[in-house]
Amino acid sequence: MSTPAFHKDILKIDDVEKLVEKITDRLRKDVTGKLRRYGGVIGISGGIDSSVTMALAVRALGAENILGVMMPEKDSSPDSRELANNLANQFKVQTIVEDITGALDGYKCYERRDQAVKDIIPEYDPSSHKMKIGIKQSNPGSKLPPVFHLTVVKPDGSEIIKRLPTKQMRTIIAASNFKQRARMSFLYYHAERMHYAVIGTPNKHEVEQGFFVKFGDGGSDVFPIGKLYKTQVYQVAEYLDIPREIIERVPTTDTYSAEQTQEEFFYQFPFEQLDLLWYGYENNHNPAEVGKVLDMTGEVISMIYRNFERKSDTTSYLRMQAINDYDFI
Repeated sequence: MSTPAFHKDILKIDDVEKLVEKITDRLRKDVTGKLRRYGGVIGISGGIDSSVTMALAVRALGAENILGVMMPEKDSSPDSRELANNLANQFKVQTIVEDITGALDGYKCYERRDQAVKDIIPEYDPSSHKMKIGIKQSNPGSKLPPVFHLTVVKPDGSEIIKRLPTKQMRTIIAASNFKQRARMSFLYYHAERMHYAVIGTPNKHEVEQGFFVKFGDGGSDVFPIGKLYKTQVYQVAEYLDIPREIIERVPTTDTYSAEQTQEEFFYQFPFEQLDLLWYGYENNHNPAEVGKVLDMTGEVISMIYRNFERKSDTTSYLRMQAINDYDFI
């Protein structure tokens, strides 16, 4: 079967209703059949992915068999809880709030992170300053891999930005990952007490590019939207009548105290562009063909493809299951 010609609408879903029926039918069979569970537990944050996942789960299993868990912490945006509440009310889903700040204090999450920040910017004061880390790369087609930078926001709004050395970068990320792993623990607590499955919310980019925490938000029993591009998630959201304020919300990491978009932290491209670039990459579309549609040169697209390949390769560890072939008997 020949690959269709590349065009800007190539990811438009022809029949959203049919796709939703397929996903919900499969989800119902997986949860009640393969997993043998009564319902599903979902972490909801007011983001588009968790919102669509919850709406699909309601269709598959019934609102009475879904538990939405909100897990804020001291760095979380207050908007997240309000939007998650609105979503749950619209779909008549029971919710529970588990504030994970205390657990993170116990892990010394903030202390470990803040010390790494102070190693780079000594004047950083977590009581009055905000911080975030993110990828900076001026040229998306650069031969050089992108590098992380640390940004500290002072009380007056001015910023200190410094390149983030590997040691401190890994420490900040490792400490921050306590957040996702703490949430995973709460999800499985509620799933086990109710004999429910944990329904994960990652989309295609998060899974395939490695934008998730191993045994954190990557620790779930099923990923119903794991094959959907971000723009396709939005198409499904429109069909499912997800609240408009959630659809129009800019996707954020909601991980660091300073505001930060997912594009700034990891993806580097707007989702409309990223989806087409990744589709072209994984379907072996000629770089010149893709470049013509996206108003880029074939050379730049080739470099982006190589960066995608590097990102997929370096994050393959996250997608690996435990190695269990030590057959010595």
